Amino acid sequence: MTNAAFRKLPAVSDVLAQPAVAGLLADGYPQDILSAAVRERIADARAAVGRGAAPPTAEDVAREVTEAMKSGEAGWPAPVLNATGVILHTNLGRAPLSAESLLATAAAAEGYSTLELDLDDGKRGSRYAAVARLLHRLTGAEDAVAVNNNAGAMLLGLAAVAAGRDVIVSRGEASEIGGGFRIPDVLAQSGARLVEVGTVNRTYATDYERAITEQTAALLVVHRSNFRVVGFTHEPSLADVAAVGAAHGVPVLHDLGSGALIDTAQFGIGHEPMPQESLSAGADLGFFSRDKLLGGPQAGLAAGRTGLVAALRSHPLARALRADKLTLAALHRTLLHYVRGEAMEKVPVWRMIAATEEELGLRAQAIARSVGASASVVEGASRLGGGSLPSDELPTRLVCIDPSPAGGPDELARRLRAESLPVVGRIEGDRVLLDPRTVPTERDAELAAALSAAIATAADA
Repeated sequence: MTNAAFRKLPAVSDVLAQPAVAGLLADGYPQDILSAAVRERIADARAAVGRGAAPPTAEDVAREVTEAMKSGEAGWPAPVLNATGVILHTNLGRAPLSAESLLATAAAAEGYSTLELDLDDGKRGSRYAAVARLLHRLTGAEDAVAVNNNAGAMLLGLAAVAAGRDVIVSRGEASEIGGGFRIPDVLAQSGARLVEVGTVNRTYATDYERAITEQTAALLVVHRSNFRVVGFTHEPSLADVAAVGAAHGVPVLHDLGSGALIDTAQFGIGHEPMPQESLSAGADLGFFSRDKLLGGPQAGLAAGRTGLVAALRSHPLARALRADKLTLAALHRTLLHYVRGEAMEKVPVWRMIAATEEELGLRAQAIARSVGASASVVEGASRLGGGSLPSDELPTRLVCIDPSPAGGPDELARRLRAESLPVVGRIEGDRVLLDPRTVPTERDAELAAALSAAIATAADA
């Protein structure tokens, strides 16, 4: 490439003078930000010219800068219709909040609040007290502390209770969950020392007992949320481990994972550990999520004995991991649904889980009729997701779209994601499938319209 090509690269001033960029300046964009964006684009173009590409014009650079600046104005994260059938879809934000929880969040955000103020005496209060009171009613926990997620709750708990000492864990529970989160790594970060007992498939209460020494700070029981060990297996009950801990004066910590407050078994799927059961069985401190089966905002809770929770609250990590006012407001309102006995009607996660195959079939048929001949209804299965009961499925009815006029399933799925209200479905074989279970009933018409538009656009292409 000759120097002549580099000399054709536009100057920053020439790009700034282009009508598109001048319009951004007139709209109030700071000149220093626009100048920096122009220089970055010209630098990229210079590198491309060095690889043999043709130099862009000032108009080209101005157009690209304008598009980049405008794209940054789009709302994020963008709302989508989740038609995958995965209720707790991590990539799509996990649990949607109830209408009441959204209002509570907005109220906490728009002005000042009693986050850490006691109105009775006018002195500083606790940001955790209101949530702790509700959890006491629901689970029997003496006290609780909320942090940013369940991993944070466990890290804080281990750091406060066991730093510099031993924590005994069954070898079959020293596992890895999503995102490379490993129990041994969390223990190491907390300053505690991992002591594994038993084998991958068989561990007994006596294994814990034999491993206890003067250096033992806690026994840790971890729920296998995203995998199963089957066949020649044995694991002690939580009550058995708790009895060992009580006999030796060693606290038992329990990672429950999803933190379901309603028994999932009533819906024909497996039973997820429940905080109230854990504490009743003798666990001294339980860790669980709030944006999974509880159906609240992203948060993690440590709940249990007063002395242990007090140690967590006073630990330096507590401030680094604490939940903010918006999370606590949404969490408090979500917990109120359970206290009032209205969670099945108000919390979206439980409405989705409880939806029957018959009602899902009627909705799928109505959507398919609206879309037309390219849509049909087939049997299928929904999943909880979020690492909850990974092998369990809920029977459902799916809207199946013939993708052949749209250039194949991948192209149709792309067109659905490109709609003004993006639709995320799933592909199985050569079919695009949409599950109404994870779409709010009141948005069925929007789903049908998006499907029709994507199919029509493909047909016109």
